[in-house]
Amino acid sequence: MHNIKKLKIWNDSIDLCVDVYQALANMPNDEKYGLSSQIKRSAVSISSNIAEGAGREREKEFYYFLNIAYGSSYELQTQLILCEKLNFISEEVNKPLLDKLNDVQKMIYVFKENINKRII
Repeated sequence: MHNIKKLKIWNDSIDLCVDVYQALANMPNDEKYGLSSQIKRSAVSISSNIAEGAGREREKEFYYFLNIAYGSSYELQTQLILCEKLNFISEEVNKPLLDKLNDVQKMIYVFKENINKRII
């Protein structure tokens, strides 16, 4: 088991989620239960799955939940790009989110690979 508060990967994914919520504050009301809701769920899923995996006793289980978090990060990436293309958020707002998301994706990938070496 890991102390999630000490995991940079978890802290950065929490910060990303907060930034995503703030960026979506001005989305159109008719998207409140559509794309906006889906984006928020994806953003929350990243840190939540990292936390759930960190709370498991076996590294293999942690690896499994990191895979889910990794998939959610790509889902979030797709949704943020779509949001920009639909002019719901500007490129100026979206670029820092995508950059931070890219950093989180890299960390998840490296973390997964390190765990995978230990469980094989």
